Amino acid sequence: MTGLYIHIPFCSGKCKYCDFVSFEGKEALHSQYVGAVSREMKMYAGMTFETLYIGGGTPSELSTANLKKLLLAVQEYFIRVREFAESTVEVNPESISRDKIILLHQFGMNRVSMGLQSFDDAVLKSLGRRHDAARFLSTFRDLRAVGFKNISVDLIAGIPWQGRESFAETLSKTISLSPEHVSVYGLEIGDASKFAGEGVQPDEDLARDNLETARAALEAAGYVHYEISNFAKPGFECRHNLNYWDNGEYVGVGCAATSYQGGIRKTNAPLLEHYCDAAFEDENLPLASCEKLAGKEKTGETLMLGLRKLSGLRLTDEMLLDFGAELSKLEKRGFITLTDGTAKLTRDGLYLSNEVFRAFVPPF
Repeated sequence: MTGLYIHIPFCSGKCKYCDFVSFEGKEALHSQYVGAVSREMKMYAGMTFETLYIGGGTPSELSTANLKKLLLAVQEYFIRVREFAESTVEVNPESISRDKIILLHQFGMNRVSMGLQSFDDAVLKSLGRRHDAARFLSTFRDLRAVGFKNISVDLIAGIPWQGRESFAETLSKTISLSPEHVSVYGLEIGDASKFAGEGVQPDEDLARDNLETARAALEAAGYVHYEISNFAKPGFECRHNLNYWDNGEYVGVGCAATSYQGGIRKTNAPLLEHYCDAAFEDENLPLASCEKLAGKEKTGETLMLGLRKLSGLRLTDEMLLDFGAELSKLEKRGFITLTDGTAKLTRDGLYLSNEVFRAFVPPF
């Protein structure tokens, strides 16, 4: 399976925990950027993709006209949007209008991922979010009214000043809406984020407590915990992301986007103006890096990605040869189980996954 990812690096403003490649106050470049993305897509014209994911940043920051221009380019160089097995677009409540929702649905986008983070307005404001709970609810209802039957909602756990009761209420209200998919991420504070500059630290004990609460509540409501941070109603697991975790191939277009094909991983430069002006010819690709993964490094990445899934992964002879000792140590520490040739994270491993994954990345 191969996925197509399109990065839209625009935001109305940076959330206080975020240091992703995104830009605020660049509305004058939106149309030029969509044109550059279209030129890059032309390089891959005719390729077959099963999934489409438009992420960011905030894709819904684009105007209705620019969103239409982007989707028309996808159809020009690949297939009609409605023919993708799964097509996801990320949106934020403050920037997605009913006109944009109707446009996305008319083109055949079939999955929407929306950032809620919390139902507590004071918490939202403290995170630097630009919507309130009422706006999220209004947007969710608009998505349903227009016809979207696959909606994913993002929540954040481990916010130091959010009480357990507030988090539990957010969960309860989210479940009452019955979205098809829920992602619950522990608060991560980027090194270049506003929170980092203020010395804010996530509360890891609270994050684990919140995540345990989320797991119990969501599973009781019929959701399947299928990846470290992700829960879905049966049959609504994110196919695009499953391809990542299965170490499948994908093409990423846009500023700072990453592609992985034939064991080669390349990442576009994170320079917005440079990307907008790129000619996208072989001798003028705006790359920040290009590397070929092979040997133990490639095996380690396959293990690291595959272990994110609650179902784990089947161990190959190559995995056992390269990382047999490390796997045994992780099992003795209670972080993974090794049963019938399959490795899986334990409950402790889920909450200390970064420590587990360090065993599979250089230096070995």
